[in-house]
Amino acid sequence: MLRHLLVTLALAASLASAAQAQAPAAPPAAAITTHSGLFNGQPVTYRAAVEAWRVSPGEGAASGQIITTSYVRTDPPAGPRPVIFLFNGGPGASTTPLHFGAFGPKRRLGEGAAQQMVDNPDSPLDAADLVFIDPVGTGYSRPLNPDDGQAFWTPTGDALSVKAVIADWLSAHGRETSPRYVLGQSYGTTRAALIAHHGADLNLDGVLLFALVARPPGFEMPYVTSLPSFAASAWSHGRIPREGRSAQDVYDQAVQFARTDYVSALIAGASLPPAEMAAVAQAMSALIGLPTDLILEKNLRLGRADFYLNLLKDQGLRTGQLDARATRPLDAPAQRPPYDDPGLSYTPPRPPGEVTGALPVSAAGLSAVESYFKEHLGFATAEIYESLNLEVNAAWTWGQGEDEANQRLAEAMAANPRLRVFWAAGLFDLSTPAYAGRYMLDQAGVPAERLTAALFASGHSVFVDPKGLTRLSAAVRSFVAP
Repeated sequence: MLRHLLVTLALAASLASAAQAQAPAAPPAAAITTHSGLFNGQPVTYRAAVEAWRVSPGEGAASGQIITTSYVRTDPPAGPRPVIFLFNGGPGASTTPLHFGAFGPKRRLGEGAAQQMVDNPDSPLDAADLVFIDPVGTGYSRPLNPDDGQAFWTPTGDALSVKAVIADWLSAHGRETSPRYVLGQSYGTTRAALIAHHGADLNLDGVLLFALVARPPGFEMPYVTSLPSFAASAWSHGRIPREGRSAQDVYDQAVQFARTDYVSALIAGASLPPAEMAAVAQAMSALIGLPTDLILEKNLRLGRADFYLNLLKDQGLRTGQLDARATRPLDAPAQRPPYDDPGLSYTPPRPPGEVTGALPVSAAGLSAVESYFKEHLGFATAEIYESLNLEVNAAWTWGQGEDEANQRLAEAMAANPRLRVFWAAGLFDLSTPAYAGRYMLDQAGVPAERLTAALFASGHSVFVDPKGLTRLSAAVRSFVAP
């Protein structure tokens, strides 16, 4: 560069400053490998890069390091190629579910020591480049010093550090003109909304929200927006007559009831005549499979625990929250949350089929994920991969940023007329109910004409069902298509 030439100090400083302002930042030291795969029926060659980025939770010197894993197609068809930046939630969760369960070129199958990485033909890598981001404290990402972590574990500090990585990646890889999208799941939807809010300079083309975190306020709406998920979940266990109805049919009927008779009854409160209360309770029972007496006892207001602890109580079972299709005995030994939720690791039965492209089991006895990084991608590190860091979750400092995130997203859309939103939800997810997500997007002011919605007969992770993953991947391809 010019600043290394033997010219006058003033001229050198001036030219160096100008060069630095225009030139992209050099990528950090990285593990780079080349691969090929078959995605969406297309043969694709791609470069995988595991890179380390120094980050700050806001202003000031870098105090953390974020590791990204990117997959960039090296034989792209003509035309602009989108980049999707992906992260999960928690807080304290790595990208593992999205990376190795949904969109990465390899998927993790099996349990425990039998886990292996196999080909993922549903990866959208044929249509978009993918950058998986593990925020500080997850995956291999760490604060530079143990005392530096707390600044990253807030809604704002977290969002700013991830935003900085996105900007640095685009600059370092010469992708400033590429269409760019951020995709977050669960708490990652809050992060995505705050990145859109703080990142006007990123010029995002779209935000993808899986299992949107939404907390409707008031005396009525928390109950109104949960009811349709209760109904779909009761259908999944055969606790209400199916009568030829699909889960989506039951969900839609429950939404209609929730928006009319149910919300009117809740608004009436103590002035609701007993006969009308009894009629509403009977209608609710027919929709969600709980006894009328219990519904009346709860004054028509049913929380999630009221539902998942009582739906299958006569069988000695409870359902999951993250996926209500999952069950465990009511008297099972106590576990630390979230491990007490049978829906946490629920995987529906997979149809028989040939597994292709399985990677060899690690000779070093590593987990499937660590073997993939260290032996397949060549990323040399002594760190342990933190799939779910509950210490980060416990240390998280909550603030208004989380509750206001959907409003901030709507404001970002008003400022950027090109910005669009893709929202996906599972009908059996009791932790982030589907109707609660749609209600909050509507109330925040997200324009309906710039919102793409997709509902799945699944739980919190909308991609765990093989057919659902194929459908989801096709929807994402369509959303990011130039």
